[in-house]
Order: sequence, then C-alpha cells, then structure tokens
Amino acid sequence: MSVRLASPRGRGVLLASIVGSGMAFLDSTVVNVALPALGRALGADLAGLQWTLDAYLLTLCAFLLTGGSLGDRLGRKPMFQLGVAGFAAASVLCALAPSVLTLSLARALQGLAAALLVPVSLALVHAEIDESDRGAALGIWTGLSGVTSAIGPLVGGWLVETVGWRAIFLLNLPLAALALWAARRYVPDSTPVRENRPLDLRGAAAGALAVAGVTFALIEGPAHGWTGLPMLAALLGVAALLVFLRLERRPDAMMPLSLFRDPAFAATNAVTLLLYAALGCALFLLMLELQLGLGLPPVSAGLTLLPATIVMLALSPLAGRWGQANGGRWPMTLGALIAALAFLAFRMLAPGARWTTALPGALLLGLGLSLAVAPLTVAVLDAVGPERAGIASGVNNAIARLAGLLGVAAVPWAAGLSRPGAQLDPVRLTEGFQRAVLLCAALCLAAAVASAVWVPSGHRSGPARGG
Repeated sequence: MSVRLASPRGRGVLLASIVGSGMAFLDSTVVNVALPALGRALGADLAGLQWTLDAYLLTLCAFLLTGGSLGDRLGRKPMFQLGVAGFAAASVLCALAPSVLTLSLARALQGLAAALLVPVSLALVHAEIDESDRGAALGIWTGLSGVTSAIGPLVGGWLVETVGWRAIFLLNLPLAALALWAARRYVPDSTPVRENRPLDLRGAAAGALAVAGVTFALIEGPAHGWTGLPMLAALLGVAALLVFLRLERRPDAMMPLSLFRDPAFAATNAVTLLLYAALGCALFLLMLELQLGLGLPPVSAGLTLLPATIVMLALSPLAGRWGQANGGRWPMTLGALIAALAFLAFRMLAPGARWTTALPGALLLGLGLSLAVAPLTVAVLDAVGPERAGIASGVNNAIARLAGLLGVAAVPWAAGLSRPGAQLDPVRLTEGFQRAVLLCAALCLAAAVASAVWVPSGHRSGPARGG
C-alpha cells in the first residue's frame, strides 16, 4: 500500500532512496577531483587513471537494466539493501587498495553494486509513495541528487587536502549505514513480480564483454602498443558486440532493438551518446588540468564546477517544461551549441591561470546542459508509449553511462594524451587538454546537428512506432 509523502513512512522511504542513490552520484564526482592525488600515491599513469573511472562505469552500464529487473523480481527492499551493503563493502576495498589495479577492480565491484542500487532507489519512490505525491517526491529526489553531485568536488577536495584520497571512499560508510537504517525501519516488504520471461543474462554478459573489450583496447592500446592483449581485446569486444546485437533482436531482450526503429528514439539516444561522451571526457581531464597543469589545490579545483551545477538546479525544471510543451528539438539544439562554446571557453586554461579562469566555461556548460538534458529526457519518453517508458528510460540511462565511459577511454587517445606518464608533465597535459576540449566541442556540435535534423519539434500524439 502506498503512503503519503508527508507521513513518517513516506519521508523515511524518500530518505532511504536519496541517501542510497546519493552514494553513487557523490562517488562519481568525488573521485574525479582525487585523481591527481591517488595517481601520485599509486604511481598511476594516464591509463591507470582512466581505469579508475571506467572500471566503475563499465559494470554500471553493463548491468544497469538487469539491476532494475532484479528489484522487481526479487523484491525492492532486499535488493536495495544488498546494493547499499555491496557498495559500502566495495568502498572499503577501494580505500585499502595498494595499487591502481586493485583499485580498478574494487571500482568495478562498486559499479556492479550501483547497477542494483540506482534503479531500485528510484523504483522505491515510484512504488511506495502515493500517486498524488509522486511528482513532488521525484522532484525532491532529482533536486537532492543534483545537490549531491554539486558538493562532491568540494567535499572530495577538502578530504584529499586534509585527510588523503582514501578518505573519499570511506565517506560512503556513514551514508550506507543511514540508508540501511532507513530502509529497515520505513521501507515495507514488497511482493516480487512474477515474470514468465527469464532474465536476459546472456545479453548482459555479451554487452559487458563488448564494452570491456573495446574499453581495454582504447586505453591500453595507445598506452602500451597495439599488440598482444589490446588487439585481442578489440577483437573480443567486436565479436561480443555482434553477439549482443543478435541477442537483443528478441522482443523480450533487456535492450530491445525494436525501440530504435523509431527515428525520434534513435535520434535522442544518439544525442545522448555524443553529449555525455564529451562531458565525461572533459570532466576527467579538467580536474587533471586544474591540479597538475595549473597547480591548483583540490578544493579550488572542486570549486570550478559549482556554478555549472547551480545553474542546472535553477534552470533544468524550466527547460523540462519547455521541452514537454514544445518538443525537444530547439532546446536540445541550443543547449548542445552552448555546451560546445563552454568547451571552447575552457581553452583559456593554461599554467599560471587562476581557478576563476574556468568560470565562463562552467557557466556556459551549466546553461547548455540545463537546456539540453531535461528536454532530452522528455523527448526519450515521448518517443515511446507509456507502457514502454520504463525500459526507454533505462536504455537512455545506460547509453549515457556508456557514453561517459567511451569518452574517458577514447578522447584522450584521439587528443594524443594516452602515453605513459603524460599526465605528470604539465606542458604536455595542457597541450593535450587543449586538443581534447576541441574534440569535445566537435561532439557537441554533432549533437546539435542531430537534434536540429532528427529530433521532433513538437509533442508526439498517438502511439509510438517501433515496438
């Protein structure tokens, strides 16, 4: 039975959901600002730092859709508790990691737990809160998730400066304890959904192998030569991708390819891939450039993106309503163009500059993402019928994670940065950063063109195609 948001149980369910998913959101931004410190401590080259981010994103995007299904089939409360406990345990392993290899493996375990935690957290709000309060609850969930992402770089920078990089992972332990307490006290046991169709474990495994193989090749090939393991990984990744595409042609697949027959759905997900690839790579390299290229302390580096998050928190709801009323084409096009200008503005960063030099780029990035992301989400759901909104949202979320992973893996290589020790040389790092943000701007321009040409300009009426 659903409960009102104002009731103690309603507030408790929302608390558990926000704190549980907040760990995953916080971790993604905290780790970025700690990369230079952990790189020095563990002797990691650029490839090692790439794996610190991509190992997490790899397992998260590969098993995100499976995690949501497990919550429905086995019960949301036990799966939520398992996700929180698993994330906390993996965080301890990250904090104790003696090498970049063990840290990357622990980060992969974190991603696996987050793949269960993130979709189930949102499902708790949707299932347990009364329909009349659900919109307000989801708004609070989204807003506080943004706040979590905003404070991540500041908290991470402060912890790195005062305690050390290992503390950023131990920060998850009190949050996990609070989430588990709230879940045990306030979240009711739910009746698992009986599904006739089996879980798409073969599809999940093939997708994970495809992403892992391609990622390994993109990171290790430029860093250590395109021979041996990198070439084998590339071949394995391509073969697994072909198997995945064949498996997902089934109607009951976790990512049914029939969804992409709809031009609007295909276009919005293409824009998602381009935008999030640019964003993932730019944020990764920006934290390195600010600290290693400009010599800024971690807290100052963390301050640079705070204006972007504030702008997004203020403007995203307005942009979402604009997209709902008028379609996503023009806000997505304009937002992608402004994001391209933001990356060009980051080219002002150079050794000797102050952290405020990043302010124009940060403000433009916040404005661009505010205009693009919320209408993009609306457009994705508008491209399918209400009965397929859940799977469409899950697919788009997985593609966004995949885009960030590929951006971190591929763009530094394309910018000439993927060489052993390159991130330790401020001059070479700045040169590579300048080239990389140009590539990120080009990705955003491509997203703007795709939005203007293929994304519908109005709200769709009638049933969706492609199913």
